[in-house]
Amino acid sequence: MDSIYIYSILSMGGIGAILALGLGLAAKKFHVEVDERIKEVEKVLPGANCGACGYAGCSSFAEAVIKGDAEINGCPVGGNEVAEKIAEILGVQEETNETVKAQLLCSGGIKETKKISEYHGIETCKAVNSINGGTKSCQYACLGYGDCEEACPFDAIEMSDNGLPIIDKEKCTGCGKCVKACPQNIIILAPEDKLNHIRCSSHEPGKVVSKICEVGCIGCSLCVKTCPVDAIKMEDNLAVIDYDKCINCGLCSEKCPTGTIEFNGRLIEKVVITDQCVGCTRCAKACPVNAIEGELKKVHEIDQNKCVQCGLCYDVCKVDGAIEVTYKE
Repeated sequence: MDSIYIYSILSMGGIGAILALGLGLAAKKFHVEVDERIKEVEKVLPGANCGACGYAGCSSFAEAVIKGDAEINGCPVGGNEVAEKIAEILGVQEETNETVKAQLLCSGGIKETKKISEYHGIETCKAVNSINGGTKSCQYACLGYGDCEEACPFDAIEMSDNGLPIIDKEKCTGCGKCVKACPQNIIILAPEDKLNHIRCSSHEPGKVVSKICEVGCIGCSLCVKTCPVDAIKMEDNLAVIDYDKCINCGLCSEKCPTGTIEFNGRLIEKVVITDQCVGCTRCAKACPVNAIEGELKKVHEIDQNKCVQCGLCYDVCKVDGAIEVTYKE
């Protein structure tokens, strides 16, 4: 009886050894070398696994970058800083992206819009939107149930008492999760350095908008006529801004009669070139309306009749005190 146990143990051990040897040989034969750079790239990524890059997570994105299937600047959360580190790992030139932030194209909260119905059900924007487009008189308005807040993986969005999302620019990474979550399509990603935003998405005629929202675009076209660089145009009763053309002068916001256009900068009263100017011509080249004239290495002058007070000349000037700016109170 004991010999049976011994033979059984020996035979099972032998079979196990043969199988282990087979597995070892198979593993060696079919072994796939893992590029160590994948781990290096993954280490420099934020680790948010938010999917904003288009991949399932940071590890998948790192693998795609190494294979050449994804751009090194494909992580919107990490931005240019991460792109630079990945470029260093791969030994290639850095590819930078324009930094973008989420912007809400609606100012019609509870106080500014009219309520036309009551809703009792699942408290999400997606759910309420499926019931006659919501409870507000404006069918384009923010529904106020915070799907964008819920979708944001960085706690950059908080719903206000007025039923509108407040976006924290410091926390926002431009991942676009809130854009996808909004059933009204009133959240976009806009360049961080742009200061003018049209906070309305309604395509209703002006006479209709004025009755249902205090801050909606009424299609008066004053912004279009005011913009010195043709950065605003009317599209189906709504003013739309071209961020590529916008020069941050804020004139459109100043003229808007309903306060629909928000300007997040300081309005300039006057710009002058002083005797400190060395005539480098940088300001003249930067001026979008050709209001600056002067010869090389000589003090330049600004034609105040042409100047739109955008401040671009001041931004590009490298000489302290050469350009002075006076701001409006």
